[in-house]
Amino acid sequence: MNPLQRWLIRGIEGYQRRGGGRSVFGIECNFTPSCSEYTRQAIHRFGALRGLRLGWGRVCRCADRDAVGRISDPLTSRGPVPPPGPSSGRAA
Repeated sequence: MNPLQRWLIRGIEGYQRRGGGRSVFGIECNFTPSCSEYTRQAIHRFGALRGLRLGWGRVCRCADRDAVGRISDPLTSRGPVPPPGPSSGRAA
């Protein structure tokens, strides 16, 4: 994982620790996993640029209040993604 990916993932994890969209923007995510978790996984799996592009597309779909549930995405067809936290790519 490159430094940009680590920096972005740490920022997303900080946002999630602070309560995510509910506490920051006063909104509830329509999808599972949440948009921030989806973006974190996409950055980890596909790199910073493609992961951000996928995450932005997810956030734009989230703004459609009629869309609810699990959407088709490239993350569901691949292997597992490491859980968030200090072990996400950094040596101890």
